[in-house]
Amino acid sequence: MKFINVPGKNKTHETKLYALSTCVHCKAVKQFLRDNDVEFEYIDVDLCDKNDQQEIVRDIVKRGGQLSFPKIIVDDVIMITGFDKKRIKESLEN
Repeated sequence: MKFINVPGKNKTHETKLYALSTCVHCKAVKQFLRDNDVEFEYIDVDLCDKNDQQEIVRDIVKRGGQLSFPKIIVDDVIMITGFDKKRIKESLEN
């Protein structure tokens, strides 16, 4: 599975994003993270092969999440579903 790394000055937290290439909210999260100079990595799930998609689904379900996107994972602990600016900011400030 190949994530795309987006460099940023804010490297305090490991931030991973599961997104869909056609999702407006997913694009908004990517832009929000870029605008806030957060280093993150993302993968567009709909562009992955079936094996990678199944692995992503297992990861999300294992964490207790629902299969909806965008899905932001901070420090491998916090999982945020959707474009929730407040929660994203709070998770990245601590």
